[in-house]
Amino acid sequence: MTGQVSGHDEPHGRSMGRRLNWLRAAVLGANDGVVSTAGLVIGVAGATTSHTALLTAGLAGLLAGSMSMAVGEYVSVSSQRDSERASLRLEERELAETPEAELDELTGLYEAKGLPSALARMVAEELTARDPLAAHADAELKIDPDALTSAWQAAGASFVSFTVGSLMPLLVILLLPASSRVVVTAVAVLVVLAATGAVSALLGGAPPRRAVLRNVFGGALAMAVTYAVGLALSSAGG
Repeated sequence: MTGQVSGHDEPHGRSMGRRLNWLRAAVLGANDGVVSTAGLVIGVAGATTSHTALLTAGLAGLLAGSMSMAVGEYVSVSSQRDSERASLRLEERELAETPEAELDELTGLYEAKGLPSALARMVAEELTARDPLAAHADAELKIDPDALTSAWQAAGASFVSFTVGSLMPLLVILLLPASSRVVVTAVAVLVVLAATGAVSALLGGAPPRRAVLRNVFGGALAMAVTYAVGLALSSAGG
């Protein structure tokens, strides 16, 4: 009875872990969108009060950043998926050519985890009888053959999260009058960065205080630098 419960809990735990990883990645993607676009539009606001210039720069930064994030994530996940598939094909070939050696190897893996030799052998035999590739993929490769990450899904999630993050500073700075847009946008951005820093830390199981301070400081520095550059360019042009 205990074995049955454990068998059902493990996939659930892995599924929950994957969902948390996706959520954390989405929060970090939104955070990147906030910082990148805020730095860009505040830098432009330092150089000009033109609403058209802000809109053009903001949309260009949003589209370029979201596409860059999506392509980068697609390439990264595709490479990881190709590597995992190659490992699974190699393991499948070894199982077909040397099944006894693979059974001994699986037994040794469970012995290394602390199981007595007789029990490790019994577990290895039971799992091999059920699904030898899945057994070796789990114990040896730490891969679930039925849950390989989708590169298109990862790319889409990165695109959406970066876009959502970018929209906040862009909309705020466009909707405000020129006299207050920089200050209000900067404050709004810092509040959002504090929130995303706290959420990403909590999802990762880390204390939020340091993550919040790091996030806020990084965002403030980025906006200060770009605004200073914008002011310098405005003065030079004027």
